[in-house]
Amino acid sequence: MTSAVSIHIAVAESPIPIDDRRELFVDHYLIDSLAGLRLQMHTPRDEGIAFRFDKPWEGAFCGYCTVFHDVDRLRLYYRGKPTAAKDGSDEVTCVAESTDGLNWTRPNLGLVEYQGSIDNNIVLSQPQLSHNFAPMLDGNPSAPQHQRYKALGGTQLSGLVAFVSADGLKWSKLRDAPVLTKDQVASQIDGVQWVFDSQNLAFWSIHEKKYVAYFRVVRDKIRRIARAESHDFTTWSNIQLMEYRSRDLTEVPLEQLYTNQTTPYFRAPHLYISTAARFMPKRSVLTKEEATILGVNLSYFLDTSDAIFQTTRGGSVYDRTFMGALIRPGIGARNWVSRTNYPACGVMQTGPAELSVYLNQDYAQPTAHLHRYSLRLDGFASLHADYPGGEMLTKPITFRGDRLKMNYSTSAAGGIRIEIQDEMGKPIPGYALDEAVEMIGNEIDRAVRWKAGDDVSSLIDRTVRLRIVMTDADLFSLQFSPKVASR
Repeated sequence: MTSAVSIHIAVAESPIPIDDRRELFVDHYLIDSLAGLRLQMHTPRDEGIAFRFDKPWEGAFCGYCTVFHDVDRLRLYYRGKPTAAKDGSDEVTCVAESTDGLNWTRPNLGLVEYQGSIDNNIVLSQPQLSHNFAPMLDGNPSAPQHQRYKALGGTQLSGLVAFVSADGLKWSKLRDAPVLTKDQVASQIDGVQWVFDSQNLAFWSIHEKKYVAYFRVVRDKIRRIARAESHDFTTWSNIQLMEYRSRDLTEVPLEQLYTNQTTPYFRAPHLYISTAARFMPKRSVLTKEEATILGVNLSYFLDTSDAIFQTTRGGSVYDRTFMGALIRPGIGARNWVSRTNYPACGVMQTGPAELSVYLNQDYAQPTAHLHRYSLRLDGFASLHADYPGGEMLTKPITFRGDRLKMNYSTSAAGGIRIEIQDEMGKPIPGYALDEAVEMIGNEIDRAVRWKAGDDVSSLIDRTVRLRIVMTDADLFSLQFSPKVASR
């Protein structure tokens, strides 16, 4: 009898070509192993009310906000809806502007009549289509100037209709027929019960070199997210139901995600940030009496919701490294009603070291408004070390750049050191741990140093690993970049 012999042959792992991209520590994309460190999501700081929905054409049921940077200003688009009338009625699309993301004004546009006056900031008033109109500034270099802005709007009844604009104010249909219908979605995704009943958005992906859309579907009574692709914003294909995975690529529990708010992160556009609204139906906090006292519409107090954080790098999978809330409902009963705490689509830089996200709050109440929350740049999550410290080893990577820059913070007692290894895990002379200069401080963009200096250009295109040793510190992102300071 011949005994079986088991032979293990090590297969080299293909390196990840990060080139000169900024990589955020929001998932395990670069991480091979962790010892004593962990990924940690950070809680945004409450910065208060940014914009009150208090005009006659706005009101308690404003929502589905989109914010983006447009040359010399920020623009905010939102649904004006003063009553609880059914979807598609008593709805308009409005715009506000800001130079800093903190203070917002309504331009008096004179475009759309409301109750006998054109003195307002309304840009669109079309049944069904103003319900969830979601504009974007088109980053496609081939887009004609008169289509510099694009948008999707519509419900299951109308289908998703595409709009274009030269200035973001005067909108026209790209074509009369919808560009996406329920039948199209149902032909690609089995068991679809309802579609488009939410904010349905699209953008030009610099990373994928195509338009991608993320939109609402309902299957098995669960609100889900689907994705489609297009090269011309008119013909959409490759319709897929998004899945959710954890670190080990196993499925995570399905949750009701009402809006998806998926958008390329402006400092790392290959990474799409999704600040989705998590909806908890029939999970009530208020009594009917409490809702009446607050002035909450009594059709909107039986559910709760909050904002969650997930990411995707294209394709049909969201990474749910963090299952907890990014932003919990605030103190007080008015923050715990149906459809409040829904994030706006868009992550904006509002200071040299600050980014902001915005949430719809006090929904179905006289005090409805948009609320601002802030984080440091790249600060949704970090590679975190407690005082005892620990280390992380990256997967094999290749890069292009002369310097390794970090966005990090340490305590006065803490620090970070980085060793560069070859693909077999052997320290490269000049970049070993005992040659690394400990990085101490709090910086958005600082070059890593070793005793011989900070130049890593001799390692360009070579397969390497990074060994990162930390004590009482957070590492938010890193980037290999030229000597000239990166954005």
